[in-house]
Amino acid sequence: MNAILFYLATVIVYGSVDAMACLALNVEFGFAGLSNFGFIIFQAVGAYVAAALSMGPWQTSNGGFQQYVFGWHLPFPFPWIGAALAGGLLALPFVFLVGKRLRGDFAAVGLLVSAVLLNQLVNNYVPLFNGAAGISIVPAPFQGFFNPQGLAYQFVYGALAVVLSIAVYFILRRITESPYGRSLRAMRDNDVVADALGKNIRVQRTSIMVLGGMIAGLSGAILVGFINLWAPGAWGYAETIVLFAAIIVGGAGNHKGAVLGAILVPLGFEEITRFIPPLSNPSLIPALQWVAIGLLIILFLWFRPNGILPERRRILSGETSRSPDPVVADEASEPLINLGKIDQMDFRSLLRLEGTATQHDVVLSTNKLSRAFHGVTVVSDVSIEIQRGRLTGLIGPNGAGKSTTLAMLAGTLAPTGGTIFYEGRDVTSMPSHERARAGIIRTFQLASEFKKLTVLENLVCAIPHQSGDSFRGASRGKRYWGREDHENIERAKEMLDGFGLSQYADSYAGGLSGGQRRLVEIMRALLAEPKVLLLDEPMAGVHPNLAHKIGDQLTRLVDSGMTIAMVEHELAIMDAFCDPVIVLAEGRVLAQGTMAELRAKEEVVEAYLVG
Repeated sequence: MNAILFYLATVIVYGSVDAMACLALNVEFGFAGLSNFGFIIFQAVGAYVAAALSMGPWQTSNGGFQQYVFGWHLPFPFPWIGAALAGGLLALPFVFLVGKRLRGDFAAVGLLVSAVLLNQLVNNYVPLFNGAAGISIVPAPFQGFFNPQGLAYQFVYGALAVVLSIAVYFILRRITESPYGRSLRAMRDNDVVADALGKNIRVQRTSIMVLGGMIAGLSGAILVGFINLWAPGAWGYAETIVLFAAIIVGGAGNHKGAVLGAILVPLGFEEITRFIPPLSNPSLIPALQWVAIGLLIILFLWFRPNGILPERRRILSGETSRSPDPVVADEASEPLINLGKIDQMDFRSLLRLEGTATQHDVVLSTNKLSRAFHGVTVVSDVSIEIQRGRLTGLIGPNGAGKSTTLAMLAGTLAPTGGTIFYEGRDVTSMPSHERARAGIIRTFQLASEFKKLTVLENLVCAIPHQSGDSFRGASRGKRYWGREDHENIERAKEMLDGFGLSQYADSYAGGLSGGQRRLVEIMRALLAEPKVLLLDEPMAGVHPNLAHKIGDQLTRLVDSGMTIAMVEHELAIMDAFCDPVIVLAEGRVLAQGTMAELRAKEEVVEAYLVG
């Protein structure tokens, strides 16, 4: 009977450690989109640091038969606190691997290689943590007062591990169920667009990597305090694959799914192997375990890619009775021709516009702006001026450099030459999120909605200066940011109502038609409260009747004080709404003026307007 109880206590501790690790990895991967294939090193460093801090100097501890750094003989809980801090500090250099320069699959490979290199370092450099032999005879917490081998101690230890894992669950839930969590999921879906809306991607990734590293370090401390030893063989890169398998099985982006996956995969598979009959070759058992895990991942990716408990849909509209599944409208259908109550919308109040532009001074300009890709010049010596309170058009043949110029103005693409001035200051080297916060907002040539966010979430996410849209604000809880978030949701609902898309409020944006996604992007850009709005082919995929109605509203916005620059191929739109119009051809400014003036210029007609 005692053997069963000891076994149960061990399962509780291991299950809690696995749950904490999966929760931490899930917030990195499932919410923030960080494929941290080096996750196990954060748990390992936590175990090493907790072990070393709880032991005395290696020359005097346990006969001095093992070498390691630290050795401060700190009482509980300081070794565990030190382990969490070490995991968080270790995350800081890794931020450079998952920053703006190295993203996606490249970051995943970089983190994986780092995990392998650090494992080799610890394995071969003996003075660090005793090399391949690892650290053993690690003091258990309170072993001077209680018998660590006693059944009561084992269950108390297990209870403490469960309490800490529950605390981690609620802390992460508090962070992710906030405007900041919404921004994390937006970054996961499309980090370039999130950056262009004013989200500081590097800060967001840093905070999540540090938080995940601290939780992983704590989980390692709990484990080493229980098993009393740690060696490099226990934290190979394959251990991270097991945790990823747990998240895939349980459900990425769902905290309950992460806990379920931890119970089913790392804990469940390890325990099931105990019941495999003896084989002639005992080394086959671990190999069969990895084969089973690999097959499990393949099966779930094929038949249930979102896991047992998929990421839940956030219903922000409050109308739970409405079906959240989108009914995609045809281009010729009524919802795409009528723009709801848009003519009745008070844009000045809704978008917090400051006033009309009485003087059309230059607000955004370039001087000899250039951009080359792999030696091929796409934009060459472009000098343009965009005046405040005007709707400026950019036209030209395909490949003329229009979208590239717009991207450089917004900061999402760095120029290879020239300068950009905004409100009289040089912003050439200013990051795109800072330009967005200063009032320069752009849309993209291709539909760029956050696919796994609802339409309403897409819109609310863009609203600037949200008190809960930071790690600190999110950690203060819903009482701090809840009322403001409710007001922002109401603003977004008003915008949806004006554009006639209220019925899609709780539908995933990725499930809408092309024209509807384009409208979502325009609404989202407007709610970002731009001073200068850069539109890249906003009418693409939009019904012609609707395109003209949107053009009417853009002129209303300009009359209310907004400055707009728009790339568009439809010349009827340029004729009706844009003045002036800038013509680009082969990466250079060919001419500018009204459409009537441009049609009178032979070089413009030959380059673009003919036909």
